[in-house]
Parts: sequence; structure tokens; C-alpha cells
Amino acid sequence: MKFLVTGGAGFIGSAVCRHLVSNPENTVVNVDALTYAGNLNSLRSIQNYPNYHFAQADIGDHDTILDLLNKYEIDAIMHLAAESHVDRSIDGPDVFIQTNVVGTTKMLTAARQYWDGLSGTQQEKFRFHHISTDEVYGDLPFDSGLFTEETSYKPSSPYSASKAASDHFVRAWGHTYGLPVVLTNCSNNYGPFHFPEKLIPLVTLNALDGMKLPIYGKGENVRDWLYVEDHARALQAVVRSGSIGETYNIGGRAERTNLQVVKAICAVLDRLKPRKDGNSYADQIEFVSDRPGHDRRYAIDPYKVESELGWHPQESFDSGLQKTIKWYLENDWWWQPLRAAGASARRGKM
Repeated sequence: MKFLVTGGAGFIGSAVCRHLVSNPENTVVNVDALTYAGNLNSLRSIQNYPNYHFAQADIGDHDTILDLLNKYEIDAIMHLAAESHVDRSIDGPDVFIQTNVVGTTKMLTAARQYWDGLSGTQQEKFRFHHISTDEVYGDLPFDSGLFTEETSYKPSSPYSASKAASDHFVRAWGHTYGLPVVLTNCSNNYGPFHFPEKLIPLVTLNALDGMKLPIYGKGENVRDWLYVEDHARALQAVVRSGSIGETYNIGGRAERTNLQVVKAICAVLDRLKPRKDGNSYADQIEFVSDRPGHDRRYAIDPYKVESELGWHPQESFDSGLQKTIKWYLENDWWWQPLRAAGASARRGKM
């Protein structure tokens, strides 16, 4: 198949590109505006592959997107481009609305125009795959069950509200115009190439630098964790074999409190790179004021994607975390420039 992947220089998008390009029968066109979280170094291993192409463009640029769809005769759009950091959305929601809501509708408009121009089997084969988050479902009580595809939307943050809106627009384009859409909502991803401000890389790198390890509140908030390469395999299964108009929830069946995650990171580091003073990295844990609207729990039921499409995660949380931390220990060439840039930006605000 010929794929156009938006946000392909981001964390999940780059994993999708690497996974798809590994099959020489696929063609992958990566479209990314290269904002703060976009990093072409995440794609260094495939940048010279003949079946991989990169275009620096904004998803709101209708003409450029349409030109790329026609030029490469795209079979499927995998739409991952999004602003995705909750804390950033609280500080400045406007860019989240512009990218996640307006940008998605621009993509849908271009996709519909392209799809309308196709004929026969090409039109039947085409898919618009929208990749979203479990955060659209809102807060899940500790004594409740799991998010399913039928769970009502109750977004709590500007980020999750923007993603919920984009989900609704995708479904509307499918219902109103007949555009063949599929949607996925995933739990928290982790793995190599994760931007350093996210929880697992942030804690890992702060620990190595001898810094405090900040945990919101009492660390009791629960998230379901999904190894990013498992997610990439699931997304391929959905875009190839998912039923038109359907939503598939993708999770790792790995619920952990934030405190459990941080302690697990410390335990792995204690084994792989012990502190010189012999103490545990857990001594660096520090509890900080909770953020506004912090949902207590997210937990995905992936039964539908498992039963209908045969996908199952290959990594447990423990095995995936071990691989992730080992990758950060061995690949400072990737994260050091990002870490330095982040520190410089923080100093500039003081």
C-alpha cells in the first residue's frame, strides 16, 4: 500500500513510518511541519530507503496535501499530526484547536477531494485513518471498568477536548460524505524516541542528571501503558483490515499508577546504571502540586482489536520499560540536543 502519514516525525508517527517502510512493498510519504516535537533524527535509520519520502508541510495547507496525495497515488492516510502535551494545552490552548481541530478538517477536505477523483478499486481501497487518544473519554473512576468503543466522551483538558472534536469531525465526514474512515483511540505510549518532556523519558533523564523526579499529587493517577512499536503494528492492522466507520481502542493491558511507573524506572536504572553513592534513584522522588483537571484513571479495553484483527501487544510493561531505558542510555546523540534546547527555553522564561 501507499501511505501518507501526517506527523511522521513525531514519536508515534516515526514508529509507524519505520514499521511500514520495513516492508519494501509499501510506500510511505511522511508529512510533518517539524514543530518542537518533530525530529527527523528519529527517522535516520530509514531516511535513504527508496520507499520512504519526506515533505515538510502543514496539514492545513490544502493544496500541498492534495498534490502529495495525487503525486504518490496514496491508498491510505494515517493522520497522527497533533499537538499532544496536556500541560502545554493548559498554558496555551489556541494552537491545539488550530492544529487538532482545524488541521484535521483541512485534511478531511483534501482527502475527500482526492477520494472523489478516484475510481473503481482505487476508491474502494482508500482509507482515512484518524489516530486519537483515550483521554477523550475523560476521568475513569478507580472502581469502574474499562474504556470501550461505546464509552461516552467527557474530555477534561483543552488537549483532550480538541482531540474529541477532531474525532467527531472524522465521523461526520464519514457519515455525511461517505469518506471511508476508521478511528483508533490509544492509551499512553512509551518507548524509544519519546520526547524528553514526557513522563518516562523525563524521569529517566532527570534521574541520570541527579535531579528531582517530580510526581503530580500523590502519584495515584493511573494510566494504561502501550509500547509504541506494538501500537504501530496495531495501527497497520486497523488501516489494512479495520471496518469502515468503526473505532478500535488500542491499549497495552498495563495499568500502573504514576508512582509505580517512576519507581519501576528507578529500579531499572539501579540495575543498569547504579548511582555512584550506592543509593537508589528513588531517593530523588519529589511530589509536586497537582495540575488542573488531572484525570484519575485511564484504562483501555482492547478486546475489539484483539478479537477482530488478531492484534496483541508483544511487550509487557516490564519488558518494554527495560528496552526503553536501555535505549535512552545508549542513544544520548538523539535526546541531548532536545534536552539542552528545553533547558535553554526554560531559562529564557525565568
